[in-house]
Amino acid sequence: MLKVVEYVVDREGVAAHDTLTLDYDDRKRGRFKSVTDAGEEVGVFLDRGKVLQQGQALRTECGKVITIVSKPELLTTAKCDDWLVFSKCCYHLGNRHVPIQVGDRWLRFKPDHVLEEMVHLHGMKTEQEKLPFDPESGAYKGGHHHHHD
Repeated sequence: MLKVVEYVVDREGVAAHDTLTLDYDDRKRGRFKSVTDAGEEVGVFLDRGKVLQQGQALRTECGKVITIVSKPELLTTAKCDDWLVFSKCCYHLGNRHVPIQVGDRWLRFKPDHVLEEMVHLHGMKTEQEKLPFDPESGAYKGGHHHHHD
């Protein structure tokens, strides 16, 4: 079994040996077992709290490089033409700590009838789509640190 132990920081000139296709829930985990797209068993042993991103490269103990691919999954896409409606929906979803992927007056989140009803009430139209889910990483990309003086 391949053992993934580190992130590849500088990808320039680094060729991938394989890919690992994972849904969002799997990409949130720091330690897990899986199978690469070429069929090799792999154990991932990385820092917890970081979400693996589409295109991110990882290195195994033996030096092989594996690239992460975001697996398509069922998502709700909400769209509108009104920036105020869009902003309010982003605010309300963010206030609920819902992972969302944000585009130009569209947003995506995991299907949830309560959230879908909320964005409908604000004026957004929704549809179910099967796409890779790459939500915003949040305000504390480098980790959440409290400072008390």
